[in-house]
Amino acid sequence: MASQKDTDGARKRASVGLDRQVDKLEAHRAAKEGQRAAGALKGQRARGMTEKLLTRTTSGAIYALLTIACLFIGPFTTTLLIVCMAWLCCSEFFRIARMGGRMPNEIFGLTAAILFPLAAYARGVSGLAVILLFFLVAIAAWYVATPRANIADVAVTAFGPIYTSFAFSAIVLIRVSDAGLHGALLTFGVMLSLWANDAVAYLIGSRIGAHKLAPRISPNKSWEGFWAGLAVSVAVWVFLALGGVAGMSVGLAAAIGLVVGVVGVVGDLFESRIKRGVGVKDSGNLMPGHGGLLDRSDSLLFGSIAAYILLLFGGIL
Repeated sequence: MASQKDTDGARKRASVGLDRQVDKLEAHRAAKEGQRAAGALKGQRARGMTEKLLTRTTSGAIYALLTIACLFIGPFTTTLLIVCMAWLCCSEFFRIARMGGRMPNEIFGLTAAILFPLAAYARGVSGLAVILLFFLVAIAAWYVATPRANIADVAVTAFGPIYTSFAFSAIVLIRVSDAGLHGALLTFGVMLSLWANDAVAYLIGSRIGAHKLAPRISPNKSWEGFWAGLAVSVAVWVFLALGGVAGMSVGLAAAIGLVVGVVGVVGDLFESRIKRGVGVKDSGNLMPGHGGLLDRSDSLLFGSIAAYILLLFGGIL
């Protein structure tokens, strides 16, 4: 009988102890509910960062593989790729402009976005100049004939395709300079240096970035990431020179890598400033993990035309 009572007492004590542990766990869970709802728990942050990195990497890899394939198939496929990219970037720019209260003439602007790369493929710089002239005349005629249009709408209409397509056409000009393998490698090198700059700056900045580069415009960019990205940009160009691509000297390649890297960052910050001016985070949602195509191409727009100019004046093109 005594043994039975001892057993029952032990069971009761165990039950009480278990209830206390459950209560502690429930209290601990309740205390963390606010963090859980905000997604601020360590496990949630780790999972979120992993998912974001995988999404960003996958969409970036698809974009890169498609671009590389077009570059190495030939100048015409490269031109078609740039036409599509320029049209999408210009469309995203006009979307941001409309959010800012502007009313661009999208028919003229998007048509010019298609024609600039095609003109660069067909006639080079002279073809770009012809399209630019007709485009500006068309905008002027539209402004004269449209009382509701104001000068800000005209400026946005003109700037959109010049900022996106005209600048992007530098990739076409570099590629058509040599229809063979060397032309493909040189064009790929231009784009790779800017991609690598972005990727390394993002990775280093997110891990050890402590000094903000432009906190009011792009809070995630840091000076640590900037210098790391610039070093990689120079390294890519030096590698091209050592590989005998286009007969560049190491010194010229390093100088081009330095300038292109800096100009690419300026292009990145410029696009960030445009978005911040209308209060949007991304230019679109075409590329998961990256935002819109303009978000992915912002450094390429300025960097590629800088590379073309430097290669031209450096006697490479």
